[in-house]
Amino acid sequence: MISPKFHNIYTQLPESFFSRSTPTPVKAPSVINQNEELASELGFDLKWLSSQEGIAMFSGNSLPKGADPIAQVYAGHQFGGWSPRLGDGRAHLIGQVQAKDGSNWDIQLKGSGPTPYSRSGDGRAWLGPVLREYLISEAMYQLGIPTTRALASVVTGETVYREKPLPGAILTRVAPSLIRVGTFEYFSSKRDTESISQLLKYSIAIHFPALDSKDAIGFLDAVISKQATLISKWMGVGFIHGVMNTDNTHVGGITIDYGPCAFMDDYIPSKVFSSIDVNGRYSYEEQPKVIVWNLVRLAISLLPLIDNTESEAIKKAELSLSKFDKLYQDNFRTLFLKKIGISHEINGDLGLLTDLLNSMTNFKADFTQTFIELSVLNHNSQIDHSQKFLNEWKIKWANRLEQEKDPIKVMSQTNPMFIPRNHLIEHAIQNAIIGDYKLFNDLLLASKNPFKKSLDNEALYTPPESGNLVSQTFCGT
Repeated sequence: MISPKFHNIYTQLPESFFSRSTPTPVKAPSVINQNEELASELGFDLKWLSSQEGIAMFSGNSLPKGADPIAQVYAGHQFGGWSPRLGDGRAHLIGQVQAKDGSNWDIQLKGSGPTPYSRSGDGRAWLGPVLREYLISEAMYQLGIPTTRALASVVTGETVYREKPLPGAILTRVAPSLIRVGTFEYFSSKRDTESISQLLKYSIAIHFPALDSKDAIGFLDAVISKQATLISKWMGVGFIHGVMNTDNTHVGGITIDYGPCAFMDDYIPSKVFSSIDVNGRYSYEEQPKVIVWNLVRLAISLLPLIDNTESEAIKKAELSLSKFDKLYQDNFRTLFLKKIGISHEINGDLGLLTDLLNSMTNFKADFTQTFIELSVLNHNSQIDHSQKFLNEWKIKWANRLEQEKDPIKVMSQTNPMFIPRNHLIEHAIQNAIIGDYKLFNDLLLASKNPFKKSLDNEALYTPPESGNLVSQTFCGT
């Protein structure tokens, strides 16, 4: 067996960027799941992965040679309110490994014990949030949506106390970096231009290597473009992040920090799942607006590096930010038109799409199921009576699709048959609490091929009945 080769390039930055912190050992760790496919891509020896040394790493009990565990510091706007010092309160970046293609990947343990940024928290995670992030992050990856990845999950053999005693767990997650808008905000709030410059160089090298390392406006443009693509993809699968704080917004344009996230069942644009989002700040329909607000915070942090003259820096930043709306709308329109089989937009298509979405809103149609039914439907056939609100719209749609080359194929490649639905995730978590991981594993298996339906387990693809509809999700910290 060969243990992975670790290093930690983040510790080459000044110590103001992090605090050295070691995971707290746990009592009796055991593996829930290991992502062997991802591990292989990262160059892990699969025999080592399942060895006692591998389990020790994933639980934080013992780290491989070269690992250098730290907690990263950052700030952030949380629900619009400023928090000047947050940081990894229950996570340890143990270092990076180099994948087979030469790229470096951060390896982080979540729920691995307190750090200097824990404040009053215990630094631990319970089983529910670990399974939720594992399932949803891997589903997002298979759906083609940029995201952190889940490498492993373990139960710790210890009890975590929240509103009641719960089984403790640790998630190992992987990303090119864990740099957030809030990381830039932290140094900006201290007027530490030198650290912002170092952070910019670090971020560009990882995420936008074609840019000059000092090109702050080029970096802002690149982040804006990545986020415009990311949010449109979220919208395209009915995903609601739930806590789009600036400390949960990744500068590389990947989905990070899965807390009270969920996929919509009924199409309600104002839908909120997070139990703490009482004003609907992070609802489904607000996500494109919120990301602009967050990007403004990034732009403000970068102003000293954009231009020496503040007024000129502001003009340049405003010009960059003004590009978001068109980028997002173009991405959104292209994606949603493909969801109804249209690859080449012509005049009137946007109205056709808008009419459908309005009807779905009025009838609270299931978001995923509606597009599935369109995807598998021969557009010359009759729509089921349960979808009668589509009948008039369908006539226009069928006429329009006569001008498309292969609309059913386009739809089947765009509309997933499977998403990890909230009621199934909650059921899987409750089963796991008593040691039954079958549903969790079934959901994980279905997520590997989301555009194809398995006939073996119909229940995984079925919308919830009114009695088991999940209307609220929780952060789980």
